[in-house]
Amino acid sequence: MRGSGAIWALGAMSGTSLDGVDAAMVLTDGHSIEAFGPDAYRAYSQAERDVIRAGFGLWPGEAAVAAAAEVVEAAHAEVLARFSGVDVVGFHGQTLAHDPRGQGTHQAGNGELLAQVLGLPVVWDFRSTDVQMGGQGAPLAPFFHHACARHVGLEAPVAFLNLGGVGNLTWVDPRVAQPEAPGALLAFDTGPANAPVNDLMLARTGLAQDAGGVLAAAGQADEAVVTAFLAHPYFFKMPPKSLDRNDFPALLPAVAHLGDADAAATLVACAAAAVARGAEHFPQKVDRVFVCGGGRHNAAMMAALSARLACAVGPVEQIGLNGDMLEAQAFAYLAVRVMRGLPTSAPLTTGVPAAVGGGQISRP
Repeated sequence: MRGSGAIWALGAMSGTSLDGVDAAMVLTDGHSIEAFGPDAYRAYSQAERDVIRAGFGLWPGEAAVAAAAEVVEAAHAEVLARFSGVDVVGFHGQTLAHDPRGQGTHQAGNGELLAQVLGLPVVWDFRSTDVQMGGQGAPLAPFFHHACARHVGLEAPVAFLNLGGVGNLTWVDPRVAQPEAPGALLAFDTGPANAPVNDLMLARTGLAQDAGGVLAAAGQADEAVVTAFLAHPYFFKMPPKSLDRNDFPALLPAVAHLGDADAAATLVACAAAAVARGAEHFPQKVDRVFVCGGGRHNAAMMAALSARLACAVGPVEQIGLNGDMLEAQAFAYLAVRVMRGLPTSAPLTTGVPAAVGGGQISRP
């Protein structure tokens, strides 16, 4: 790897909402962002989603895991091969199970295989070291959120909200120079986000998602369900804390008595209420929450957030960032940090006792 200057990293992310694979390039030295490069998206087919979904909650060696990994690897190889001028690849893989205080964390996909296929160094397995050191292993995008806030010139604390299958919040003080320094960050998973809505849509309509939040916008949230949801023990834990996609199994049964529109509206309200509850943990209040991930395309979700948060809420595009690619860009950035021996998580992002760098490096 050339010196300590900026290099082109290509990051890839496949979230638990199972939309597909995002890939994006970032020019970085592992500290600051010099430039953003091209990006691409490769959707999963319904058949591929079904194979991956069959692996949810399973661990290496269990039935269905190998098939899920094969789909993940093939899809990533296909989209990553479209890029040129790449110095290093950051490959997150597909989270199938996350149990940091139990069996650990499991992302399907072999980075060593991808390194051989692509002919490039691949950084992967970003979460395991953090978990082994006593951290939650998630969320991992906060260090990149910190770099983004400084890159766009923000000068006061703000929050980034990623709405994937699970929601996560990052409180950022861009006045602190290093992301691992005390006072720079606080990050944690908020609760379910897109996953329950997607699961509801698949079960009731056969569609992968509520595109644009149209169905939810036509419904009325059942606030009794929201109140019961907020009684879950997770909301009484102090951050940092993290979730698995399937940690709220009672949520879909809780809306079983509702029609489709009301059920979707209620699940959206639960996601927004979880974010509002999370915001109570911020070290300082923020004036703005910038939203990334697929959930920001759900107008009902954005309206629910605006109604429940005591600050402005808008997509990260308001500050010139790409909300569809922020997670992929994050793993490009983190890959360079791993290559340079820099930390990728810290006590107030994952609960790890001290700042630690994770990730394996596989070379062709």
